[in-house]
Amino acid sequence: MNAQLAPRRLCGMLSKNTPWDWNLTWYTPHPDLTQCFQHTVLVWLPCLYLWLGAPFYLVYRRFRDHGRISVSALCGAKTVKILLQITVFIFLMNSPKVMFYTPLYSVGYDPLLCPQVLAVCIVHVERMKGCRSSAFLFLFWALAFVCSLVPLRGHVQGFSGDAPRFLAFFTCFSLQLAQLVLSCFADQRPATLRPNPCPVEDASFLSKILFWWFSGLVTQGFRSPLKAEDLWSLREEDTSEKIIRDLVREWTTRKLFRMLPVKHLARCVPRQDKCESPPRALSYRITEQTQLLLKLRQEQGSGLLLLRTLAKTFGPCFLTGTLCLIVQDAFMFSIPQVLSLLLGFVRDEDAPLWKGHLFAVTLFLLSCLQSLFNHQYMYTCFTVGMRVKTAIMGLIYRKTLIINSAARRACTVGEIVNLVSADTQKLMDFVVYFNAVWLAPIEIGLCLFFLWQRLGPSALAGIATVILIFPLNGLIAKMRSKLQVQMKYMDGRIKLMNEILNGIKILKFYAWEKAFQEKVLAYREEELKALKKSQILYSISIASFNSSTFLIAFAMFGVYVLTDEKNVLDAQKVFVSMALINILKTPLSQLPFAMSSTMQAIVSLRRLGKFLQQDELRPDCVVREPYSPGECAVTIVNVEVPHGSVVAVVGHVGSGKSSLLSAMLGETEKRSGHVTVKGSVAYVPQQAWIQNTTLRENIVFGQERRESWYHRVLEACALLPDLDVLPGGDATEIGEKGLNLSGGQKQRVSLARAVYRTADVYLLDDPLSAVDPHVGQHIFHKVIGPKGILRDKTRVLVTHALSFLPQVDLILVMVDGEITETGSYAELLGRQGAFADFTLADSEQNQDPEELGKLTEADEARTGRVRVTAVTTAQTNLDVPLHTLSTGREQSTKTKVSEHKLLFPYFTQRPPQVKLDMYVEYFRTIGPALIVPIIFLYAFQQAASLGYNYWLRLWADDPVVNGTQTDADAKLAVFCALGFAQGRAIFGTTVAISLGGIMASRHLHLDLLNNVLRSPMQFFERTPSGNLLNCFSKEVDAIDCMIPEGFKMMLGYVFKMLEVATIVLMASPLAGFVILPLTLFYTFIQSFYVATSCQLRRLESVSRSPIYTHFNETVQGASVIRAFRVQPRFILQANSRVDHNQTAYFPRFVATRWLAVNLEFLGNVLVLAAAIFSVTGRATLSPGIVGLAVSHSLQVTGILSWIVRAWTDVENNIVSVERVKEYSETPKEAAWTTENRPLPSAWPQTGTIEFQEYGLQYRKGLDWALKEITLSVQEREKVGIVGRTGAGKSSLALGIFRILEAAKGKISIDGIDIAEVGLQDLRSRVTIIPQDPVLFSGSLRMSLDPFDSYSDEEVWRALELAHLKSFVSGLPDKLQHECSEGGENLSLGQRQLVCLARALLRKTKVLVLDEATAAVDLETDNLIQSTIRTQFEECTVLTIAHRLNTIMDYTRVIVMDRGYITEMDSPGNLITKRGHFYRMCVEAGLV
Repeated sequence: MNAQLAPRRLCGMLSKNTPWDWNLTWYTPHPDLTQCFQHTVLVWLPCLYLWLGAPFYLVYRRFRDHGRISVSALCGAKTVKILLQITVFIFLMNSPKVMFYTPLYSVGYDPLLCPQVLAVCIVHVERMKGCRSSAFLFLFWALAFVCSLVPLRGHVQGFSGDAPRFLAFFTCFSLQLAQLVLSCFADQRPATLRPNPCPVEDASFLSKILFWWFSGLVTQGFRSPLKAEDLWSLREEDTSEKIIRDLVREWTTRKLFRMLPVKHLARCVPRQDKCESPPRALSYRITEQTQLLLKLRQEQGSGLLLLRTLAKTFGPCFLTGTLCLIVQDAFMFSIPQVLSLLLGFVRDEDAPLWKGHLFAVTLFLLSCLQSLFNHQYMYTCFTVGMRVKTAIMGLIYRKTLIINSAARRACTVGEIVNLVSADTQKLMDFVVYFNAVWLAPIEIGLCLFFLWQRLGPSALAGIATVILIFPLNGLIAKMRSKLQVQMKYMDGRIKLMNEILNGIKILKFYAWEKAFQEKVLAYREEELKALKKSQILYSISIASFNSSTFLIAFAMFGVYVLTDEKNVLDAQKVFVSMALINILKTPLSQLPFAMSSTMQAIVSLRRLGKFLQQDELRPDCVVREPYSPGECAVTIVNVEVPHGSVVAVVGHVGSGKSSLLSAMLGETEKRSGHVTVKGSVAYVPQQAWIQNTTLRENIVFGQERRESWYHRVLEACALLPDLDVLPGGDATEIGEKGLNLSGGQKQRVSLARAVYRTADVYLLDDPLSAVDPHVGQHIFHKVIGPKGILRDKTRVLVTHALSFLPQVDLILVMVDGEITETGSYAELLGRQGAFADFTLADSEQNQDPEELGKLTEADEARTGRVRVTAVTTAQTNLDVPLHTLSTGREQSTKTKVSEHKLLFPYFTQRPPQVKLDMYVEYFRTIGPALIVPIIFLYAFQQAASLGYNYWLRLWADDPVVNGTQTDADAKLAVFCALGFAQGRAIFGTTVAISLGGIMASRHLHLDLLNNVLRSPMQFFERTPSGNLLNCFSKEVDAIDCMIPEGFKMMLGYVFKMLEVATIVLMASPLAGFVILPLTLFYTFIQSFYVATSCQLRRLESVSRSPIYTHFNETVQGASVIRAFRVQPRFILQANSRVDHNQTAYFPRFVATRWLAVNLEFLGNVLVLAAAIFSVTGRATLSPGIVGLAVSHSLQVTGILSWIVRAWTDVENNIVSVERVKEYSETPKEAAWTTENRPLPSAWPQTGTIEFQEYGLQYRKGLDWALKEITLSVQEREKVGIVGRTGAGKSSLALGIFRILEAAKGKISIDGIDIAEVGLQDLRSRVTIIPQDPVLFSGSLRMSLDPFDSYSDEEVWRALELAHLKSFVSGLPDKLQHECSEGGENLSLGQRQLVCLARALLRKTKVLVLDEATAAVDLETDNLIQSTIRTQFEECTVLTIAHRLNTIMDYTRVIVMDRGYITEMDSPGNLITKRGHFYRMCVEAGLV
């Protein structure tokens, strides 16, 4: 009751007892507030804020516990000052004479109402909850301070000698001010937090809203280039671990909830009648049609499901930003109302001056608050966008680890890279623009409401204009959405580039660069055509939106003056309306972006959702049980494998051997039967999967390092000699996909990884195929065989080498996907079955201990016939590695020193700013013929804008005669002409810049493609394909879209800023004294910021490439990762890479906010200056010029913000031009053709090859790979080349094809030095069948003949000779059979036969075979050798062989060792000499 009566009693005791007096407050030259108002409202307002807000704040703090903070000096100072205030309050309670004259304490007699008591409690609650800076208390003290300013003014001006009263007030005021100052600082952080934390965690509330906490990094970046270690660690809420954990939990929950109707439907399907089908384990089953319908339904709704999941996870944070946006809108709409008051003040000559100053300061404060809330909203949106990107990447990565083989074949690496790059970016844009979808119409409605207040029903004309603009832009947006096929072409281009980069070796061997270049450019042209159409439509949209200010003004003003001649346009109506229309321009300009980004986000959500809904590996395909002694280790297809036994799986190419291993791993879909594996599993894939890390880490593979066991494994896997060759031993960093290892080395590293694992079951998919015979024997006896280090383990070995079979315990014979025979070697021979026929057919070959029967991924084509498996996986062979053909690559390992700058040329420090040369290069590609018109159009556009705005000023100042203005029709016509001229200029500028950007993009992409394809193989060995793929996707996309958009915005707003400055100077030339220093300060701040921003952009870009590389690596090795059950470790690695990238991305977008806040403050100073000069000079200024100047100055904050954004985007994205141009500086191959020295059309005619003191180095300064090779090969001669690993065998092939250029001597073919022949001419007239067969996506015919140089009859003849005709004839599309990426839907052996068919088509005089039969069984090998002998009888053949029996009938055999030719003679003579070749034949069992 006392509290209710206190204000009334207080007012009654004062001399002026009315709460409000307009004569005292407003209608006076010396305004003041009544004593009653000062001692009630100004006192109660902060108290009510504190008491009403405290309960909600304390509840919020209860759920935001960051750990207890120890008592610090700051906390102590806050507490002491509050206690002092309480002490003063208690003292004043006993001094009635003083009590009612002190701020904040005249609230009643009850001490419990004192807000300081609650403030002390809140301070210590915050300390216990780890809050280092309180926004709640800062606002309380700020409000209390502001409410005390009016009494302060009264005490200063009206000091009457009452010392106690004066002293009491200033004591309380000083304590209040001290509390406000202390609230501007943050408390110390707990000592347990991680090092180099983000300073936003330590920042005070004031520092957070002004982004002062970022100033340290800007200063550091300005002084010296930033490094990765200078960046802050992520906040806990921004880390991948927390974000993905929360999202995965929500996603899993929603997926399960979504599956409930599916399960209900499954129960509704009637049970199969027992008489119609055999009994099944399941009582109910879903028909195939129902399954397809359910899957289609899931895919259609997957995008919405993903959106709901993201909204649930990140919605609260996003809503906080939305609240800031709403508050910003409130301030934005308040500004025109204050402008109206200011113009009314200028018109009223009798108005006191203080009112003008009040309106000017109010404009300034409202503009500042609008900027602060706007950038808090943007900061929140980008933070949410960053978290969405992290979450989506995490979901996709986890999905790649569990996706099944059928789904995997439908999703190429290029498409997955697009998902994590392009589609995540679309979602980030969607987060920023989404609020405009619903808020922009509301803002438009409010603008039109206020316009109605000014112009009455004439505002309906503006509504009609908006209604006309909306359908137009809606139609344009719909048309642009149909042009999203650009994404399809980009996907195709990226997919093709990924294949080109993975198969670049084959392209160079076959001289196919031009063919694939044309295919890429065809995709690119279609992509640019779609982009061009989209940009023209977009230009129409932009022109209509940018002209909307004029169109709406023209419609409303025209209707207003034409409907009634008494309707006059004065300054208030014109410029307040223009201010509202300028506000209207913001939602109208954002709406197309919002609609476009929303549609693109919907497409991206569908793509992401579809991928995330792909079928996963079923855990019930394999029963995993712990091993118990005495049990069988593996049970499959009625076959039990006892523990500790060696099982060999044999069969022809495509018989299902690798599918059997896939079934044991759970990589295939089980249709019937069961598979049981007891104990842990280690897996060696047929094509080795090598990580981009050290050799040691590849072998240890995340296990604990056990030195003695580690060295035993190295010795058993024959890796110790390789450690002597590698420059860093086992610490040598291995390039991406094992680029600096030979095929044999990679296979041995892969085997060593499995052996080191010490698992219970070992699945070995032909691990000996890529090694020399003696190495194969060593590995079998030391590792796999009965006396190997795995003798106590269960080993399942897929092999084509029959010589090892007598030493195995059990043999499984595969025929057409079924196990037809089982038993020991002797038992199977005695049965005279398929195995006996198989061995009999290869009786002359089965002594060869080195089995080269590689993978049977093509069992995928036969999956319907496999009883156990229905769908097989692509294994780890998604992309054929880019390693060299040569086992002589061991020499090249010396080029792979562990310095990152050699493996990753982008990981180098760069200058802090983009060179001016990059801008010059970009503009040069556009050409001055287009640049000059662009500048002219921009100047004309802004001149027209200035013209119609100044015309409005003249119109507004036109005197009113008899209640009307003269010549309204003529004025309206001039206004119309100027506005439409501006609209046409806007369309012209946007179209011109878009076309110029497309021209530049086409030219730069062509240069990039040419430079990459003309780079030597060493370049691809040093550069990860992730970097190159990122350049062709992300960087090219930036050049396509981001740079032209940045220039559009920047030029448009720079010219607009010039217009504003011109108008303000016209109104008050004295404003030049403000504009000049503001311009200098603006330039200084921006240049201060640019160095940091660009360096952050580079660091972010550099850290982004390893993410894509890791994705690539994981997709290829998914089966190995799953087999070893190390998914959690790889997920942690992926999280680490994403977090590392986000540590650069987070400060990058904060830097833009920091700059924008500072620069917009400068813009608000210009608003203040324009308003103050207008107030002080109102005697000489007309309301029209004041309205024009102030209304335009109000646009400065938005203009500066857009200039900042545009300039930052241009400066950051121009780095993409720099990256693209870097490839022009890399070394290039020799010329593809030599026009001045034409070759004879039939060259080579005889095929004679002559080496003259030929020497080869992989790089200058390294050991010689080939030394002093002098050799003459006659026409039609068949020469075999043998030697141990690293002997230099394949280096000869590299030299013949000039993959490596001669360091000494020369090679001549038919007497012509090949160094004088163009590379394309040389490589197109010499043929190689490589060890690693590479096919490209597209038709089978394209993989055989990409130039369409041969007829179908010739192609079928080549397939027949390559023993593929029956297989291809059985395909539904025959020659047009679609090969998947990397040829995954063919087995490795079938891909090798396709390579043989290529050679048969080309039929050149020189043929080189590099272990060409490594991937086929012995029977097929016999057929191939027979084909080579007959079809290439007239050719010179060089065969690099592991299987010595294939070259025993050759003319000569060359034995190489350490780069020298140690022996050379016929095979019989070499055996007679009992030298090195003789010993190799003994090891191979041929002698």
